[in-house]
Amino acid sequence: MKPTNSLLHWETPAFKPRTISRAFYLWSGVFLLATITYALVSNSPIMAITFILIGIMGFITLEQPPHTLQCAITQDGVTIDRELYVFDNIESFWIVYDEHEQYISLKTNGKLTPFVHIPIGDEDPEAIHALLSQHAREEKHEPTLLDIFGKMLHSG
Repeated sequence: MKPTNSLLHWETPAFKPRTISRAFYLWSGVFLLATITYALVSNSPIMAITFILIGIMGFITLEQPPHTLQCAITQDGVTIDRELYVFDNIESFWIVYDEHEQYISLKTNGKLTPFVHIPIGDEDPEAIHALLSQHAREEKHEPTLLDIFGKMLHSG
């Protein structure tokens, strides 16, 4: 649903669909089976149940297709679905737009999640830049360790 005071609105998948190799599933299964076996041998049923649940949830998560995000730049801030990032709370932005990645990086004054990444999809990065630069400072954001780790997990 398009916000009523939207200056720019777009829809995009939450992430690029990924192809996961059989080798990944095989090695993950071997690791989980070894961990569960160790937990059972060491008489730790809670650990075994925990890793069984981790395996089930991991498989379900990896097999889900990406959901569609409703993104917009409004007069008040940037929205992703129903989450609003108010311009007053955005310290800076950076647009990453190359052949492998296209997203907006927002640096907010939030303590738990200081960086928010919003996929651009097929939207024009110049139009996004023009609107954001009216309300926030542009500053290059270097990838965090979490970003680098996420890229490693999603590559392949």
